[in-house]
Amino acid sequence: MKRIPGEMPPRKAWTDMAASEAGGAAALPGRLTAGGGSTVSVWVAAAIVVADMVGVGVFTSLGFQVKDIPSGFAILLLWVIGGIVALCGVFSYGELSAMFPRSSGEYNFLGRTYHPAFGFVAGFVSATVGFSAPVALAAMAFGAYGQSILPDAPPLAMAIAVVWAVSLVQLTGIRHSSTFQMIATVLKVVLIVAFLACGFVIGTPQPISFAPQSSDFTYVFGAPFAISLVFVMYSFSGWNAATYIIGEMRLPERNVPRAMLIGTSSVLVLYVALNAVFLHTAPIDKLAGNLDVARISGSHIFGEVGGRIVGAMICIGLISSISAMMWIGPRVMMTMGEDIPALKIFARRSPSGAPAWAILFQLAVASLMLLTNKFDKVLEFIQFSLLFCSFFVVLGVIKLRITHPDLPRPYRAWGYPFTPLVFLLVTGFMMYYLLTTKPEPSLLGLLIMLSGLLIYAVFRKQTGEGPAAASVRE
Repeated sequence: MKRIPGEMPPRKAWTDMAASEAGGAAALPGRLTAGGGSTVSVWVAAAIVVADMVGVGVFTSLGFQVKDIPSGFAILLLWVIGGIVALCGVFSYGELSAMFPRSSGEYNFLGRTYHPAFGFVAGFVSATVGFSAPVALAAMAFGAYGQSILPDAPPLAMAIAVVWAVSLVQLTGIRHSSTFQMIATVLKVVLIVAFLACGFVIGTPQPISFAPQSSDFTYVFGAPFAISLVFVMYSFSGWNAATYIIGEMRLPERNVPRAMLIGTSSVLVLYVALNAVFLHTAPIDKLAGNLDVARISGSHIFGEVGGRIVGAMICIGLISSISAMMWIGPRVMMTMGEDIPALKIFARRSPSGAPAWAILFQLAVASLMLLTNKFDKVLEFIQFSLLFCSFFVVLGVIKLRITHPDLPRPYRAWGYPFTPLVFLLVTGFMMYYLLTTKPEPSLLGLLIMLSGLLIYAVFRKQTGEGPAAASVRE
């Protein structure tokens, strides 16, 4: 039965579509078939989540938090709350990933839940700058920290080299990418755990208490705590990484929610422990207002070589982060290429299963950003856009529960409706904060999304149907 592209399917058609996806996802676009290459295990997907989340944020943000919140208990509570909010997002994304098992994250979910145009806008932002700018930032951080190991090496050269090297690994296919990602992420976690152990065992304890005291609650209910939560949530971003590779996962209806839960829970524990070690080993007055809190803590633990040790640890960790983003980012463009004739070149996979053209596209954009040094401004305006899309994905879980309660749900969001509401409340506050404190970048982000909407209209006019229309057809 033909329908108007973008129109909501009849209840039976929608139910049949969801049921066919839940039971036979392997035949869908965006999913690997038997000849498409290796599929990704739940542990590799969890490694991608961990790698995508743990970047430089947790190693740099504490200095600005203790400046206004000089309380060990309040600081750790801040990171616990951030992790809980991220888990609330995991539960909602898990429900949608089990209902609609197809790669590309928000492009898939928003297109299914609302309209293909909304999905295209999210995909447009992600495929163009949403992953390329963070890759460029992580690469530049790699170059900066790499100088602690190779003082004479130019940071830009190291940044470009790591992006190209990781991209070459991704081009070799899913099997080699999985092995590389697993090794890099395990090494990252092992180094962090070793750093934690050294901090607690040989670090000199500072006069700080992590037990709650009556004075701590004045910090918890203050404005600096709420503002700090915004930046903590940025450090937790990436918890939804597994939804971008649903099509490459074994038993995605079960394993995508598991991967996100395992990855996010692990990062929550690491983040709380890292901040505890920073506070345990370095005086608050030395940390306050400083960006390089990990180096300060490392110097108190290991002495003069502490800076090099911390620099090496962060560099190795950044390799896994760049690898994760160079894996999941191109999958958005790949899935869009399956739906949009003008972008079909990006849907082509190599014999080993890698979306080669999509990977090369993201590599080109990230390299251009590094060479022109313009990614820092891009990061400012994509923050609002990404929050906006995540907000409506989680809101979509509530929408579908109301409008289509009979849809098959292989996984149901734990704690519904409270967990989605918690995520929506915090994300709404973050968007409000950005609009009031950084109105120009936020409004520019909205303009970028509107430009994506115009491009969608052009594609629809040229082809007679909207991009992603196949995803809402009976």
